[in-house]
Amino acid sequence: MISKENEVTPVVLAAMERTDNARLKQIMASAVTHLHHFIRETRPTEEEFEAALRWIAALGHSTNDTNNEVVLAADVLGASTLIDLINNDGMHGETMSALLGPFYRGHAPDCKNGDCIARLNTPGSPLFFSGKVTSADGTPIVGAKLDVWQASPVGLYENQDAEQPDFNLRGVFRTDDKGEFRFTSVKPAGYPVPTDGPVGDLLRAQNRAPMRPAHIHFIVSAPGHKTLVTQIFADTPEALASDVVFGAKTQIVGDFVQHLQGDPAYPEATPPFFVCEYTFKLTRGVPTFPVPPITGKKI
Repeated sequence: MISKENEVTPVVLAAMERTDNARLKQIMASAVTHLHHFIRETRPTEEEFEAALRWIAALGHSTNDTNNEVVLAADVLGASTLIDLINNDGMHGETMSALLGPFYRGHAPDCKNGDCIARLNTPGSPLFFSGKVTSADGTPIVGAKLDVWQASPVGLYENQDAEQPDFNLRGVFRTDDKGEFRFTSVKPAGYPVPTDGPVGDLLRAQNRAPMRPAHIHFIVSAPGHKTLVTQIFADTPEALASDVVFGAKTQIVGDFVQHLQGDPAYPEATPPFFVCEYTFKLTRGVPTFPVPPITGKKI
């Protein structure tokens, strides 16, 4: 029987002692210990506790095939970035990683090198993106896979925007026999994360801006190499510093060069247009792939 607040934690920990999975036992014991300490430190009222439970439940109710509010909450609370940095320190010569985010769908269309992922004449400044995929030592990787996705110049992913066709600004590319890739798109813009759910309520209560800097997402993978989940940023230092999900890193800012006149290297381009070249470096390891946070196109 429990009659005092300081008796609760030891009893709960004792109840979990029979957990067979050692890692689960370790994680849950730590979680309970820290949770109980947090409660004793902040001493919430019963009304505050009920409000917290409603907010957590609302995260689930707001998660569906086209919106993952749970991932968004982890992002704006800094948990996703902390997990990223714990598991990907970028200290072995590889490209720095970045958040997967809540808008990765998976199963994007396969594209040929040079294809445009801005389908049906998506408005915006043309972007010519090219580069290489190499091992950390600089050896080109032939047949590396690049899964690419981005928001439109109006700051919306295609699943958020009824005006965009399915899988707009998404595509899968593979490096050629030189380890090189290239695709055409439109220059991305910064955008606010969705604020029509419980995460938006929290941001407003904290007087926080919901903005993310402009970026393009990449998942780069190859046999025998650790999969790289990253973003290439295209925004000002001020925008990078105020990223609502704390995910921007100076090491993965791309050089998006604006061309105001025609260039023989891009005969099909009408000025003004942008060009960016980037080399992704992978470290040796076992490739793994994230489960897409969303699956469907918003109707």
